[in-house]
Amino acid sequence: MRFPLGLALAVGRYMASQALRRRDRFPTTLMLEPLYTCNLACVGCSTERHTGKLSDRLTVAQCLEAVDQSKVPTLSLCGGEPTLYPELPELLQGLIERGKYIFLCTNTLAMEKRVFDVVPPDKHLIVNVHLDGLRETHDFVCNRAGVFDHAMRMIAECKARGYQTMTNTTVFQETSLEEVRELCELLMDHDVDGMLISPGYQYETVQRDIFLKREDIHAKFGEILKFSKQYPIIATPTFLRFAAGQRELNCSPYSTVTRTPLGWKAPCYLIDEKYYSTWDEFWTSVDWAYWESRQDARCQNCYMHSGFEASAVRAATSNPKEALELLAWQMTRPRRRTPRNTSGPSPVTTTPN
Repeated sequence: MRFPLGLALAVGRYMASQALRRRDRFPTTLMLEPLYTCNLACVGCSTERHTGKLSDRLTVAQCLEAVDQSKVPTLSLCGGEPTLYPELPELLQGLIERGKYIFLCTNTLAMEKRVFDVVPPDKHLIVNVHLDGLRETHDFVCNRAGVFDHAMRMIAECKARGYQTMTNTTVFQETSLEEVRELCELLMDHDVDGMLISPGYQYETVQRDIFLKREDIHAKFGEILKFSKQYPIIATPTFLRFAAGQRELNCSPYSTVTRTPLGWKAPCYLIDEKYYSTWDEFWTSVDWAYWESRQDARCQNCYMHSGFEASAVRAATSNPKEALELLAWQMTRPRRRTPRNTSGPSPVTTTPN
């Protein structure tokens, strides 16, 4: 299966319960950022996400309160670098006891000290490794040499220790499609459980122009769509067609809500117009219809997975043909059946850019 059975069932039950309540807008994923402290300063990351003081982090109680208030079945534990969160084992235990499925988003630099032999593998826990290309590209994005090699070692170690392991790759202006495909091949060799490939998104506080414009996204993802069935890519076919410019979708900014050390971030993960101190004020104050429409100038080049995947799923499930396609996509996960020919330069050292 593309996602663990328990996760798929939990999300399915949750979606059905929302339909019975006739709710058109509801969150499905919580982006939980318990801290703005990081051990990297990546070129594509917003300033606040790697400059925060550890002392300003959310408490475990505040984190769990956010989960209870949003009532979502899944969450991305991000930041900052969440493995630096001192109370990580306690927080994960609280989330698992609530039956939540957790994507632990990490650059892996602290995995050996903060996760291995500290946080045991669990069916509710998915290690989600940031990997934006092969060695030269990823180390450039992370602004530090050696990060790619360390991440690959940690992916292998995660798999050996029994952690469900996925990767998250952002495509920027300079990303070559040959490199994306070679990275997919390399990750297939490591038998990762899933790969998310998504367009680079423009944080308001990032001034460097490394992000894709609409026409660039369509061109690159048109090619990615062509080879997507060969790899365990976890973006749905409908989302990939949207990114390729083959169909239109409204945004679902409410589907992925964000809790940070500053409060509930509105309207979405990228745009910080306002932070709210309470869930009720956040949920009832944001003009969701306005942000759905993508009429704001800041939304024009946004194809962010977390904003549009819920829209893609909704569109697919309302169309019998696409619903069958979505079911087949979930039930199958491409795997390496025979070792590929790796003669010549190692794909770890090949840098097509």
